[in-house]
Amino acid sequence: MGVSACATCDGFFYRKKTVAVVGGGDTACEEAVYLAGLAKQVYLIVRKPFLRASKIMQARVMNHPNIKVLFEHNAVGLYGENGVEGRSFGKSVRVNTTKECYDLPIDGFFLAIGHKPNSDIFKDYLDTDEVGYIITEAGTPRTKVPGVFAAGDVADPHYRQAITAAGSGCKAAIEAERYLSANDLL
Repeated sequence: MGVSACATCDGFFYRKKTVAVVGGGDTACEEAVYLAGLAKQVYLIVRKPFLRASKIMQARVMNHPNIKVLFEHNAVGLYGENGVEGRSFGKSVRVNTTKECYDLPIDGFFLAIGHKPNSDIFKDYLDTDEVGYIITEAGTPRTKVPGVFAAGDVADPHYRQAITAAGSGCKAAIEAERYLSANDLL
């Protein structure tokens, strides 16, 4: 209906259309740059007066002709009859504490405010990185605990796609079967 959390997955629906991306970090900038190759206009909605993204991602966004960065903006509501038709914003005004609101017509809305893997339940047992992704042996789904394997979005901070999650799940299943066989547990 016009709201997505994955430009790679849904960006083609918005070819030659106007979209908005919410966020100011690397995830949001990557999504905006990707969408800028498809859409006629990309608005990057950033709540702060600066981007938190890496310098290289900031440069890509700021130098792309199809991306307009809306600093100090907050998305306050979506509207539309049969899906997204626009976005309401509250722009922070530095004088007093008043708010100026206006509507911005868009065809699609992308949430890119970062990813937090759903791995908290495992933190007492498995190593995770600073964000919460489960750490595995390079190129494998093996964790530090023998017989425990991690797959999908809890272990993949880079691709975060259903197809790669399915592939890593297949790897984990094969590794689990091998572990069980090698330890006479089948």
